[in-house]
Amino acid sequence: MATGWANDDAVQEQIDATINDAIKRVRSQLPHGPGLAHCEECEALIPEARRKAVPGVRLCVSCQELRDSTQASSAGYNRRGSKDSQLR
Repeated sequence: MATGWANDDAVQEQIDATINDAIKRVRSQLPHGPGLAHCEECEALIPEARRKAVPGVRLCVSCQELRDSTQASSAGYNRRGSKDSQLR
């Protein structure tokens, strides 16, 4: 029987779904294949320590930080509906 109320675990389910979506998105963006010795954006040398720490690395730290900052501004979305939509 539908009561119109969310179950007791609804908030936790929403949090879990948001976290799982974020994990899937980040994992899909991980580099694959052999790493590069030079950055594919600016041609700077990628240090050996970075190549060992991040398998499949393709960008230097500076270019990676720039890419991360531009993606962070458009990455998330709000799962919660507005209060008005919940009342209708």
